[in-house]
This record gives sequence, C-alpha cells and structure tokens, in this order.
Amino acid sequence: MKSSRLVSILLLLQTRGRMTAAQLAEELEVSVRTVYRDVEALGAAGVPLYGDAGHAGGYRLLDGYRTRLTGLTADEAEALFLAGAPGPAAQLGLGSVLAAAQLKVRAALPVELRAHADRISGRFHLDAPGWYADADDTPHLPAVADAVWSSHVLHVRYRRWREPTDVERRLEPYGLVLKAGRWYVVAGPGPRTYRVDQILELSTLGEEFTRPENFDLAAYWAAYQRGFHDRLHRGEAVVRLAPGTTLTGPAGEAVRRDGRTDDDGWTRATVPIESVDHAHAEFLRLGTAIEVLAPDELRSRIARTAAELAVRYGNSRAPGGD
Repeated sequence: MKSSRLVSILLLLQTRGRMTAAQLAEELEVSVRTVYRDVEALGAAGVPLYGDAGHAGGYRLLDGYRTRLTGLTADEAEALFLAGAPGPAAQLGLGSVLAAAQLKVRAALPVELRAHADRISGRFHLDAPGWYADADDTPHLPAVADAVWSSHVLHVRYRRWREPTDVERRLEPYGLVLKAGRWYVVAGPGPRTYRVDQILELSTLGEEFTRPENFDLAAYWAAYQRGFHDRLHRGEAVVRLAPGTTLTGPAGEAVRRDGRTDDDGWTRATVPIESVDHAHAEFLRLGTAIEVLAPDELRSRIARTAAELAVRYGNSRAPGGD
C-alpha cells in the first residue's frame, strides 16, 4: 500500500544515500512513474527531499535529516526481537551491544509495536546447544571474531583428529558459523572449516588479507554440510523395518524416498551408514523393530550381540536377587 511504500522510500534514502528513480522503482517493484508521484507526496508532507538531474543525479535527503520512524510492522517487530540471540552475542563479546541496540529499537517503536516486541521476547527463548553436549570452551572466539571483522591474518596452533594432531596454520578468517551450539571459522586459503574450540593458541599477525569478493558464507556452509554428509555416510545397509518404525537423518530420507513395503507390512530399504560400528549401535536401539539383511558383517555383529544379551538376561535372577 502507498503509506508503507512512502516509508520504504524514506528509509532507503536514509540508509543508502542518493538513489535514482529507476533504482527506487526496482527496489520497490513499482514503475518509475509511481516513484515520481511518491516523491512528490513526501515533499508535500514536509520531508526535505530533493533531486539532482543529470547522469550522476538522483534523489537524496537533506544532509543531517534523520527520522525516528522505523517503518516496522507488528510481524517485523516480533521477528527482530525473536532473532536476537543473547547467548551467541555474549560469546562474541557483543552481549551488551545487542542489549543496547534492542533497547534503542524498542524505544523508537510506537506503543502498539512495543507491546508486540515485549510479548515475543517473553514467550520465546532460543537455546541453541543440544541436551547431551557440554558447552564448548572457546576462549579464542572474541579474537577470531575481531579478525573476521578487521580482515587480519591469524596464526594458530590447532588440534585435529588425525595424526599429527597438533598443527600450526595461517588463517585468513572469512566468517564465523554457529551450528548446534558449536562455533566454526571458515578461513582461507581454501577456504576450509575449523572448529574454534580446537584452537589451542592464537596470535594476530600484523597483516591484512583481502576477502574474496564473490565469497558467500551461507552458500559455502550449505555446500560444506552436503559434502560432510556425503563423506560421512560412505557405506550402505539393507534393512527391513517393522510397521510404524522410522529412521532419522539421511537413513530416514532414504527410506521415505526408496523404501518398499513387503507382503508382511515391513518396509525394505537400502540406507546410508557411517560405518559398521556406528550402524551396529544405532540399529540395536530399535530392538526387534529392525532386521539387517546386509552387509553380512553388520548382520553377524548384531546377531552375536543379540545372542550375548539372550545369555546374559536368560538367567532367572539378577545378581543379589532373591
């Protein structure tokens, strides 16, 4: 509607500076003629807005003019306060900054939107880490974040899982990612991914780097996750599942995509597995609701475990019983 479009024009000029009518039209997905009419309406309302003709021309606000109008809708105000993650912000050394920013935004909101923001803050709380994992100790996280922001090269001593475990690396930190309560730094050359909690020592070099202009952190992370799952699940198992039994993750996706139902109602599917050891532990949790048909090594392992359990629990009493 027109009123929200006028606010959008005002905020665009306030945040971006000079913009042409064509740029405003493209941003707002309207015609250039509509932008002309909206600019006239803003001028008539007393907004100090003027335009310059020529190749380098465009519309801009009078220097120093600022508006306290946020243009936020109720849904936008709720989303803003829901998106604030105080835990990660505090880890980055930005806890007080986030609190101050939210306080200022709240003060600038109209009364009715302020009520929406207060309600969302009081009813939703984000707690990213999982239940069964202790919080990572990341003493070097603020320094890594600072290097990401200032484009400074880092020299780190890093602990990895394979030999040699402790290595030294020169990192050009492109960005930080928080995944399931764990911080990762994506750094060049490469780029490659490093767990921040595995950085043993860190020093900031007096050297700046140039972040690749076309590097997209979100796109890189999405591709990295796909590659991680491909590398992780290199084996396969053929299983049968009792009616109503579900698997999770890539195995569950395989069942939903390719599973077929046998005459007895059980579902047969080929699912990806990390290793025989990992699949042995995961499939045993399902008890009699799963039957492993292949590979033979995995089927034999589970059969041996089942036999050992039968012997152990076949005794009439537990030790110390009556």
